[in-house]
Amino acid sequence: MEAIGVLLTFPMSSYLEQQLDKRFNLFRLWNVPKKAEFFKENAAAIRAVVGNANAGADRELIDSLPALEIVSSFSVGLDKVDLAYCKEKGVRVTNTPDVLTDDVADLAIGLMLATLRKICECDRYVRGGLWKRGDFKLTTKFSGKKVGIIGLGRIGTAIAKRAEAFNCPISYYSRSQKPESKYKYFPTVVELASDCQILVVACPLTEETRHIINREVIDALGPKGYLINIGRGPHVDERELVSALVEGRLAGAGLDVFENEPQVPEELFGLDNVVLLPHVGSGTIETRNAMADLVIGNLEAHFSKKPLLTPVV
Repeated sequence: MEAIGVLLTFPMSSYLEQQLDKRFNLFRLWNVPKKAEFFKENAAAIRAVVGNANAGADRELIDSLPALEIVSSFSVGLDKVDLAYCKEKGVRVTNTPDVLTDDVADLAIGLMLATLRKICECDRYVRGGLWKRGDFKLTTKFSGKKVGIIGLGRIGTAIAKRAEAFNCPISYYSRSQKPESKYKYFPTVVELASDCQILVVACPLTEETRHIINREVIDALGPKGYLINIGRGPHVDERELVSALVEGRLAGAGLDVFENEPQVPEELFGLDNVVLLPHVGSGTIETRNAMADLVIGNLEAHFSKKPLLTPVV
């Protein structure tokens, strides 16, 4: 398969790059100074695109690659891939579900603990030599808190199971009620937010879920509520979130994702009721390598005319 051209849209994983280099004719899009010339010279040879949550395959890229057969995404979320256009053009699409579920769910629980128990602030307190002046202030208990989850898919369910171990009552919102679920269902996000103390965003990003966390939802969660986002940044109206945190209309937030990554609102930097992470939900060696293996496996299956491992389109 060494002659098959594969376009990597964004630097993602050194292991993934090495494995792609071994098996295919790999092109790195971010190293291309003049894209028009590059596509003119190489488009006919590129039969696959590997994208991720930062750079996938939009209509413009797809139209630039007349020989494109498959988009293999190094992520679960596919909001950076034009799925409808891929389907129209007969381009297959795959992603990397399941393998990152545990890591993202673990991180969600970590964010809840870090935010409510102020673990990061405690660390700074000790490092700054402040402990000598007196004990750290009291924090908020996590065990037993009512946890509401937006999106009860693979990751949302894994978060729910972990939170149950802390004796947290679980409720959820999704597009439709899941009859097999034992958790309490709410038909709107506002109702869910009104009934829980910790609201977790774990749904896919679509036009319907963009800014699913707005002022109304934040106000329903209230000054004693906490928001945890391990989904996508645009799920949250960031301006409304910042103002709620600054004004004390929300108790705190644990955020792994942001609207305009890697840009983060500077107003958050000085707040002690926020934990900020650089989109590392799946960021372990084990999981990123497993994701890379799944990307490679889908490409090899496609070009060997075998069934795709994780087909989306």
